[in-house]
Amino acid sequence: MTDAQAPALSGLVVIDLTRVRAGPTCVRQFADWGAEVVKVEIPASLGEADFSTRHDPDFQNLHRNKRSIGLDLKKKGGLRVLKKLVEGADILVENYRPNVKNRLGIDYESLKRINPKLIYTSISGFGQDGPYRDRPGVDQIAQGMGGLMSVTGESGRGPMRAGTAIADLSAGLFGALGTLIALIERERSGEGQWVQTSLLESQIFMLDFQASRYLMAGELPKQEGNNHPTSAPTGRFKTSDGYINIAPPPPLWARFCEAIDREDLRAQPEFSTPEARRENRNHLNDLIEEITVRRSSSEWIEHFNSYGVPCGPIYSLDQTFSDAQVQHLGIAQTVSSPKLGDICLVGQPVRLSRTPSKLEISAPECGEHTESILTRLGYSDEGIEQLRAEGAID
Repeated sequence: MTDAQAPALSGLVVIDLTRVRAGPTCVRQFADWGAEVVKVEIPASLGEADFSTRHDPDFQNLHRNKRSIGLDLKKKGGLRVLKKLVEGADILVENYRPNVKNRLGIDYESLKRINPKLIYTSISGFGQDGPYRDRPGVDQIAQGMGGLMSVTGESGRGPMRAGTAIADLSAGLFGALGTLIALIERERSGEGQWVQTSLLESQIFMLDFQASRYLMAGELPKQEGNNHPTSAPTGRFKTSDGYINIAPPPPLWARFCEAIDREDLRAQPEFSTPEARRENRNHLNDLIEEITVRRSSSEWIEHFNSYGVPCGPIYSLDQTFSDAQVQHLGIAQTVSSPKLGDICLVGQPVRLSRTPSKLEISAPECGEHTESILTRLGYSDEGIEQLRAEGAID
């Protein structure tokens, strides 16, 4: 492989001290583009974690392209190994509670003294300081505190969580983005820095226009169900054999009326402006659905798209991955697992023309690469056995 063909992040060394979802999501962004990721785990012999889920789809999807070392960081030998890893690392990602990393002596200030160029990325529930710094934080708590549940679901049905871990995933992605920014800055300054994000901050950022409606205009967004909060008609509509999404932006209102053969709606005062359509959304939706129920979903999708009006199906996941465009994009990718055989995982949604991401290996077994990593760090066979004898490794 030539330099031009090498993975985009080849040569970058990342230490992964994360668990659950947000942290592993962050690290996965580096692993899939060829960084050397060392996943530091509790040794399996300690029995402090449930390893029965290791071969489940979720674990495999989060931890592909990584190597695993089992270290007991409560043992001096385990900490020595970690600090040896830090000496040659570019990035360390962790999602410990602040008091834990300080107690272990693996906080940013401590590790900065070992490697001043280290990019140290922390992902937490609520931030590294402030009144909630020591609270445990998980996705659903952040969805609630971050306002997402107050704007999700149908009016009158009570708060509703999103169907996936939005706070976890966004915190992981923002953590990766911040880390890459710090890496670029390091090229100029020669120094590392501490990158911080939290589930709460990330969730609030993901509210986007809903948050700005409140901050700038004082509008308190509410639950709108399948309707768009600020645009009408945009939502779910019944057809003769199911449902479709229709989403014509205001500039396409005239074209939409033409597509449903109701150009008379344009002249009606209650629908003549975007504000009027929003105020009379329910009546407008009823009029539209009287028309959409007359034809099948596939007929309407083809018809509206021929007019340039955004319209699409509402899929279950089996239909999503069977769709011709999804298959063309190739986001479902296969990797070989020694334990499971060929498995299919979700690839990256970003394409690079010369150095694409790639699924090279499945998630490792716990401590699968302990000896090879230690050997590369310069440990002799006797040194490895000494670590094993003191319980720092399996």
